Amino acid sequence: MTPSVPVAGLRAAAGRRPKIQVSVVLSMLLLAFVAVCALLPGVVAPGSTQQDILLGVNGPGIAGHLLGTDTLGRDILRLTLGGTPSAIAGPLVIAFGSMIAGLLLGTLAGYHGGLLDALIARWADLLLALPAVLLAVVVAGIFSGGYWMTVAVLIVLFSPSDIRLIRGAVMEQKTQPYIESAKVLRMPAWRIMYRQILPNVIPVAVANVMLNIAFAIVAMSSLSYLGLGVGPGSPDWGRQLSDGQNILAANPAAIIAPGVMIVATATAINIVGDWLFERLTARAASR
Repeated sequence: MTPSVPVAGLRAAAGRRPKIQVSVVLSMLLLAFVAVCALLPGVVAPGSTQQDILLGVNGPGIAGHLLGTDTLGRDILRLTLGGTPSAIAGPLVIAFGSMIAGLLLGTLAGYHGGLLDALIARWADLLLALPAVLLAVVVAGIFSGGYWMTVAVLIVLFSPSDIRLIRGAVMEQKTQPYIESAKVLRMPAWRIMYRQILPNVIPVAVANVMLNIAFAIVAMSSLSYLGLGVGPGSPDWGRQLSDGQNILAANPAAIIAPGVMIVATATAINIVGDWLFERLTARAASR
């Protein structure tokens, strides 16, 4: 499963004043471009799935096709840019859906403890013990695959790490003096959990969401490569990797282009996630 940000890193990061580095700026620019491609695929890459079977496979540099074409005569560059929505939408839903489950269940388990904590913790441990990608393949295969079915399965499989992360952060916060003061004032438990404790674990949650988006991009691309994501012929980075392996010798760009987009986007998300974590931690420490 996905690794999580250690809670102990909060105090270490709080003593540093984060600065914007060149890598962060470049990562933000790349993510802005990816966001535009995801929101406006018809503008950025019009006709991304347009076929010209008579044209067939061509290497980079052919007139009108910077990165060449695939077996169906589709332009590789436009196909890659046009595959951004399916490559990004699912991972975003996975990461935020998983974190919502983590915030709800992790906060309940960490604050109340006892039997409720034991049940939620054992459930998380059970899911963490399962091979995530293999289980996603089996479940998606049983229910005839499909893009959103795969997304739903991955939300469940990603949630245990978020539950344990938030649970640990809440357990650390509930021993702080401000929580004792809230209890003395007879503040309701739900208000203590979600109005007092939750804002102080947001830096960890945001950083882990960014990590989960990056891991989900790789996971969804892997499942699409295996045929469990988008349907045949649909623009998607993972599907492109699967289709392009047969024409690797004739046009290496058919695999290189989507592969570079997967790696570059996941790396940029991790870099921006680390920067956000430091910024939010420093802001929380200054309050």
